[in-house]
Amino acid sequence: MKNPPILQFADLQCGYGDTVVVRGVSGCTAPGRVLGILGRNGVGKSTLLKALAGFLPVAGGTLAWAGQDLRTLPPHARLAAGIAYAPQENVVFGELTVEENLWLHIGRRRDVRYDALFARFPRLRERLAQRAGALSGGERKLLSFARTMALAAPLTMLDEPTEGVQPENIDRMAQCIHEVTAEGRSFIVVEQNLSFLEAIASDVLVLDHGRCVLQGEMRALGREALEAHLVV
Repeated sequence: MKNPPILQFADLQCGYGDTVVVRGVSGCTAPGRVLGILGRNGVGKSTLLKALAGFLPVAGGTLAWAGQDLRTLPPHARLAAGIAYAPQENVVFGELTVEENLWLHIGRRRDVRYDALFARFPRLRERLAQRAGALSGGERKLLSFARTMALAAPLTMLDEPTEGVQPENIDRMAQCIHEVTAEGRSFIVVEQNLSFLEAIASDVLVLDHGRCVLQGEMRALGREALEAHLVV
């Protein structure tokens, strides 16, 4: 990793109430890098991401952003610091239009912010006046992806961004991520779509039963080693 890490977590423990789900997991990401978090359903991937985003408390270990302790910082303060997060579920405000969803978190409307995203995902422009709750599951994921990408945060965290998305749009998502990582932005992406992670990730962390069972550079680990941890 040429650049120093901007987000680091070590021996992280988190969960729900008294139930510890993630146990002693360590990792980091740096400008221009994409950390993929891989694993089967129910192994703690989303729990880890929620803790990094501030939606779950950290029960143990350390978590730092550019040297600042993040453990007690609320989600809105992490966003202000430069950490954007798109959850796996409840990804849009269903009663609002697509256009309202896109601009709600920005405040002042500037069309240029979405120009490149509309060009890549024309379906979103076509649906601007439609209620977001009437979109298909894959379209809602695209809306969430575009809204989060428009923040241009130094670190973007995405939870299962390709779930239900059509293959051609998954390819376009990968192209978007490639373009902005070349500019120095970084990502943490929870995903079960191994092909998507192979296309975008520089590093990978594999979870099983809340623990890290494999970690390293994507190209060094290889597909066979990763697939072995996805078998039920």
